[in-house]
Amino acid sequence: MRTFVHTSHPARVLFGSGTVGDLAEEVRRLGGSRVLLLSSPPLAEASARVRDALGGLLAAEFDGAAMHTPTEVTEAALAVLREADADCLVSVGGGSTTGLSKALAVRTDLPQVVVPTTYAGSEVTPVLGETRDGHKVTRSSPAILPETVVYDVDFTLSLPLPMSITSGVNAMAHAVEALYSADADPVTDRRALDAISLIGRALPRLAADPSDLVARADLLQAAWLAGTCLATVGMGLHHKLCHTLGGSFGLPHAETHTVILPHAMAYNAPAAPDAMRRIARALDVPDAPSGVYDLIATLGGPTSLSALGMPEAELGRAAELAVATPYPNPRELTAQGIEGLLADAWHGRRPQGPATADSLTARLTEQVVASFAHAPDPRVRTLLTALVRHLHSFVAEQDLTDAEWQYAIDFLTRTGQLCGPTRQEFVLLSDVLGVSSAVDLLTNSRTPDTTPSAVLGPFYVEGPPEAPHGSDISGGLPGTPLWVDVRITDTAGTPVKDAVVDVWQSNEDGFYDVQLPELEGPVLRARLRSDAEGRLTFWSILPSEYPIPEDGPVGRMLSAVGRHPYRAPHLHFMIDAPGHRRLVTQLFVAGGSYLDSDTVFGVKDELVVDFAPQTGPTPDGRSVDGEWRRLNHSFRIAPLTD
Repeated sequence: MRTFVHTSHPARVLFGSGTVGDLAEEVRRLGGSRVLLLSSPPLAEASARVRDALGGLLAAEFDGAAMHTPTEVTEAALAVLREADADCLVSVGGGSTTGLSKALAVRTDLPQVVVPTTYAGSEVTPVLGETRDGHKVTRSSPAILPETVVYDVDFTLSLPLPMSITSGVNAMAHAVEALYSADADPVTDRRALDAISLIGRALPRLAADPSDLVARADLLQAAWLAGTCLATVGMGLHHKLCHTLGGSFGLPHAETHTVILPHAMAYNAPAAPDAMRRIARALDVPDAPSGVYDLIATLGGPTSLSALGMPEAELGRAAELAVATPYPNPRELTAQGIEGLLADAWHGRRPQGPATADSLTARLTEQVVASFAHAPDPRVRTLLTALVRHLHSFVAEQDLTDAEWQYAIDFLTRTGQLCGPTRQEFVLLSDVLGVSSAVDLLTNSRTPDTTPSAVLGPFYVEGPPEAPHGSDISGGLPGTPLWVDVRITDTAGTPVKDAVVDVWQSNEDGFYDVQLPELEGPVLRARLRSDAEGRLTFWSILPSEYPIPEDGPVGRMLSAVGRHPYRAPHLHFMIDAPGHRRLVTQLFVAGGSYLDSDTVFGVKDELVVDFAPQTGPTPDGRSVDGEWRRLNHSFRIAPLTD
């Protein structure tokens, strides 16, 4: 059992496009009437838009925010605040202006509204990092947390692509460290993985089109999620190193996070294997540290400390500073180990993951996927790419042997050899694995006002014999007589005439006609047409439960896993009408066997209906000795426009 403590930090979030228009209302909601607007010179355009949104609420501006929040800058801003007698702080920008806003708030207890223009995530954390005399010190307090964050995706459109990449990786770092934090909990885990996945998918799209508003929105949402992770758990080695390198050596914040992240992950990987596996799955890569490095390199992001201006001679001192104060981390921290990490980061070396099954097959997978790049049909390319990735992932995950794969090939070969006009073993395989029902659900279950669909099954035969209303399709086979009276309507309840309805079923022993070679011609199957009232009627016999064919590879597979082969008793219908979607479905006998364990997973509650026991006169005057059954049902089919 997992033990954890989760703390939620209250903050109001407005997310969307054009949300800066609500800024003045948010200030008034917090009781503000005189705003100090915080920014920096590169944010002149964004500041102008915020200034317009604030209108008469603006009392003063300070545009001197700086990286790592130097205390001397805070003191200068504090003087402007006091002179203007401001009662609310509004900041626009990235981590630097957010940090300045927090530094002022913790000193004055003024409410804050933050308008992020990057993916820093610090706007939703109660954490403040300040630099004094070349040392960066971090503290946490509820008073530091901004009251409102206005996420306006439009404000990120002007963020240059290189900064977008490093800012996005900075956000990913919050989520990565949250997963192996000693304070991790299920809520934080879920947010962290969602953030990592969003960033991993959005950054390449943004690199292809920096104006992609959806990709920008995904990144901004990921930054929010990752920031909430940073707010609820303690950070480890990665953040300590970045604070050291930024505060003591003046390296740029987001770029440093980008360079350090894969190396900090590689250092901690042996002590946090589960977290690394989950990160790898979220990014769809074989190995998390090298996968993050490859993502950064592919996007053209920074990969070395040397390129950021870090002197190689200072790596030893940086390592000593990073381990000087104890802090939680999955792996023991040593000056020698951290110096080695920094050396790899300084040179920009790609972290080498362990020789896992995933890493061994990764290059092959990409080669196969690349072979589909020029497929004329994009849907074919998408399907084959996904299929190969999933298949290769399965092979690697299960560490499949030659013998096991050869057995699988032989199984599929035997399955194909049993397919023909009267038996479809591959359909049977799809059915018992639940694939047929899954595809059916995705394809036919998006219109809640229609009768639910069900799988076609392996025993449908094209072109069944035409039958008039009231005819008997049983061909004289023994069984409890069944009178079927059904009506076809559209979703508004209007009768549908001239609907072509194919019906088919098993006999009382559980066999379809195609399984009984002694029969002459088709029985227990027919094609009828609805009349002007949408009705059709016929006689048949009560269907029974039956085993799917057990003499082939599918039957042997079920036996190997201890599953029974039985289907619940049912009657098949296929309904085609001009201007309407085809409905393939089944009606199951209420009270029948195996309703809760149908071997092809085809039973749906709405399709379990009464085949009501009757005695005496029949609807058409037919003479029946003893019990007979009656099925009355209305099918609702969807117009093609649905």
